[in-house]
Amino acid sequence: MKTTKSENTKRLIIEKTASVFNTKGYAGTSINDLMDATGLSKGCIYGNFQNKDEIALSVFDHNFDMVTQHMKERILATENSIERLLVYPQTYKNYFRYPYLQAGCPILNTATEADDTHPKLKERAQKALGFWKASIVNQIKRGIERKEIKEDADATEISVIMISMIEGAFMQAKVNNHITELKIAMSFLEKLIKNLKV
Repeated sequence: MKTTKSENTKRLIIEKTASVFNTKGYAGTSINDLMDATGLSKGCIYGNFQNKDEIALSVFDHNFDMVTQHMKERILATENSIERLLVYPQTYKNYFRYPYLQAGCPILNTATEADDTHPKLKERAQKALGFWKASIVNQIKRGIERKEIKEDADATEISVIMISMIEGAFMQAKVNNHITELKIAMSFLEKLIKNLKV
């Protein structure tokens, strides 16, 4: 189906401003930043979006979709449940290879900033976090059913630990501007996952 000029312009604005929002945050991103990133005028930008809020929400969806699509492709590339879980530490340990992760994890960045100041963004981050947690829980349950993961493994507990380790290590990498702690944490997470094997 052919896309309209307006749809193409909207997509361009979202794609060009995605890394700006993820790097500078919602509050730190100005209309001038959006104009610089897109090469468009203020009138053109706000002719396609009602306000900065609407752009920020669309950008969050875009950034999260990019991460989700990447993970999905890598997870579906293998049948083994342990290998599927290992996709997470392996991806985040090498996050600098992926442009949409270089500015940080969109969930962490959004959740940190949108805590109580931006309810709609906070709601988006909550839903994304819930989706991520459910995905890991489902992979673990699948592994138990296939007798690839120990039957006494607590899927919810493991998913909470995995996400906490990934996000905590990512935060340290951003604050310290190097990936030493991230690599240490992801190596530990790999061991934790391998220990789930039957």
